[in-house]
Amino acid sequence: MRFLIKILITGLAVLIASYLLPGVNVENMVTAICVAAVLALLNSFVKPVLIILTLPITIFSLGLFLLVINAFMIMLASKFVPGFKVDGFWYALLFSIVLSIINSFFEASNPSNKNSD
Repeated sequence: MRFLIKILITGLAVLIASYLLPGVNVENMVTAICVAAVLALLNSFVKPVLIILTLPITIFSLGLFLLVINAFMIMLASKFVPGFKVDGFWYALLFSIVLSIINSFFEASNPSNKNSD
């Protein structure tokens, strides 16, 4: 249940980020939820492999290369989800950053994420 709520919140964040960036187009909320689900799958299976393969570059860049990997995940998701279009690498990079900021805002304001010790 928690996973589905996280997908819905991320879908809403995808929709908000697409409104903020002119180079990113999401048709509707269903497409945004599909983007969130595809990103979750890509981040679970593809991203760890890419991180391991690019570890020397990531260490040399002090972790900044992870932004490039995130942008690649966004561009890959745009290939899989019809109705989701990103106009290039730089928009994918900006979308990744904006999406992270919006998601962190939603997670900080969600009272169910706080530990009740």
